[in-house]
Amino acid sequence: MKENIKIALLAVIAATTIFIAASQRNQPSGPTTFAPLSAATAAASPVTAAPQSTFDPLTPPAAPATPVPTGPSTTMAFANSTHDFGKIMQDSDNKYAFKFTNTGNEPLVITNAVGSCGCTVPDYPKHPIKPGETGEIKIEYKPGKQEGMQNKTVTITANTEPAQTVVNITANVQKAM
Repeated sequence: MKENIKIALLAVIAATTIFIAASQRNQPSGPTTFAPLSAATAAASPVTAAPQSTFDPLTPPAAPATPVPTGPSTTMAFANSTHDFGKIMQDSDNKYAFKFTNTGNEPLVITNAVGSCGCTVPDYPKHPIKPGETGEIKIEYKPGKQEGMQNKTVTITANTEPAQTVVNITANVQKAM
């Protein structure tokens, strides 16, 4: 019986600790003081549930969304939206430039270009591309220790409709000897 009392007391202590921690999370930061509760005060005070929170420590925070360009939209056309490097070796440095044309009537503003992994690094023009002008999205692909057929993408965000355009690279990465 003494063992059951110990377990019950530990459960009450744990629940109280969790309740206090949840209450503090919803309070402004600063020094906190606690007044001891007498048995009569504790019995007279109804316990209410802590406010529900959407915080989940097991779920990582969402990545910030890529800003969508504002202002007038335009169009862009790529000469090729895919490139195959063919057979390449591990740890090699492979470069390619995707050529595009602003086919719309407004200046083309590229706000971001992101590779599907750290091995694919894009470089894009930071200045507006006038209607009819051409530009390049330069890609550097370093496969590291990857092997076999690889398919990587680069997502380009610009003042186009739709706001994102995807180009692809492929390669057959051979093991270094």
